[in-house]
Amino acid sequence: MSDSTSQERYFQIGEAAERAQLTQRTLRYYEEKGLLAPPTRMEGGFRLYSEQDIERIERIRQLKELLGFSLAEIKEMLDAEDVRLQIRAGWRADADAAEKAEKIRKAREVTLHQIQLIDQKMAKMASMRDELAERIKKYDEALLRYGEGAVAEGSGQAG
Repeated sequence: MSDSTSQERYFQIGEAAERAQLTQRTLRYYEEKGLLAPPTRMEGGFRLYSEQDIERIERIRQLKELLGFSLAEIKEMLDAEDVRLQIRAGWRADADAAEKAEKIRKAREVTLHQIQLIDQKMAKMASMRDELAERIKKYDEALLRYGEGAVAEGSGQAG
């Protein structure tokens, strides 16, 4: 597409917040904390968010809600994404093998860091789940002791 107006769609903060199912205040807070780059502004100072900004906001929401990441962890994940995007933008097909290998090593390193952050979160969640499963086991044992038998539904145990 050569028509730049069809490529560049911007949303005012209210529309961006509605699309992301967040409040305008949350978007301003994300900007303040460095999770979002300062958006383009209209003459009156109104914030304008691009499609890329909307995608980043959705990524922040996903990391926060789905994985339960803190804002600091989200910042680390997004910083790694930014490094990978910079590497991609600076990729040259005519670069020598050593330069390409160095860029690939850097992209691999930041992606590995992202995996480590997710693994840490998953380990904490697994530990919490194990604690809760152990609690259920103790409840089931107590029910057996008091003659009621374990309740199969919702006990998390097979059979």
